[in-house]
Amino acid sequence: MSGLLVLRPGPLSLLQDGGRHGWQHLGVSPSGALDWHAAAWANRLLDNPWGTPLLEIALGDVELQSRVDTWLALTGAELPATVDGVPLPAWSRFPLRAGQRLKLGFARSGQRAYLAVAGGFRVSLVLDSVSTQVREGLGGLAGQGAKLATGDLLPCAAASFECTASVPWPYQPDYRVAPLLRVITGGDALEFAAEQLRAFFSQGWRLSPQSDRMGARLQGEPLQAPQRQWSLGMSRGAIQVPPDGQPIILLADHQTMGGYPVLGWLHPLDLNRLAQCPAQQRLRFTQVSIADAQAELREFYRFFGRP
Repeated sequence: MSGLLVLRPGPLSLLQDGGRHGWQHLGVSPSGALDWHAAAWANRLLDNPWGTPLLEIALGDVELQSRVDTWLALTGAELPATVDGVPLPAWSRFPLRAGQRLKLGFARSGQRAYLAVAGGFRVSLVLDSVSTQVREGLGGLAGQGAKLATGDLLPCAAASFECTASVPWPYQPDYRVAPLLRVITGGDALEFAAEQLRAFFSQGWRLSPQSDRMGARLQGEPLQAPQRQWSLGMSRGAIQVPPDGQPIILLADHQTMGGYPVLGWLHPLDLNRLAQCPAQQRLRFTQVSIADAQAELREFYRFFGRP
């Protein structure tokens, strides 16, 4: 079988795609790439359709050896990348010949890199997706939710392009800049006292080290949330406020139901930037209208050809 042999898997490298949709009514979270922007560019560089399976690499420290002549694209976190010792430009596509080694060092800024291959990694679907969900034991190479391990072989096919290509620099985010994240207020927002909503937007928060693919936990002056006595379906980007007053922003592996009050949703495109923030990153929030968020999201989907 041809593909990429894993010599060093890194701390957390996961096969992801556009997500496992249509199963939340059975308690299955959508999963998928945390940073849609970087993942979509990696696939676009290789003329892959939206959601083609790729590798999400947290923090870096990965080494792969190719068993096939193919092309790859690397986007996302800034990290040193070489092929047989020759440095690679960021946010670009490049050839990898059989026998050559791709080495990725630790991230210098950003948290997650995305590695795509021409035609995508050829892995069997579980509930219509290859996305790895470790908690639920779904997806990935063997379909059981395992992260990448030494000795794994990522199946892919031979491919060729006429030349290298890179993402134009205006579309490459600077992960060193502290982000201002936009929020669509809604849900239980009207049940919060006005001063509590002002407190959320006026203060600076920090990203907790306890954050993961399920949710980004914030640390700051606690909010006083209204009581709720029922659970509702949850979606990516929902901002829940539990009893301790420290908000949680739900991410790709979020639970499907939740009972904590929701003060709004993070702008879907700002979830990409949040996914690249390190622990203790200082975060601030501002409001955005749902109409503006929808218009920007439609433009994003149109550009990347999301069906």
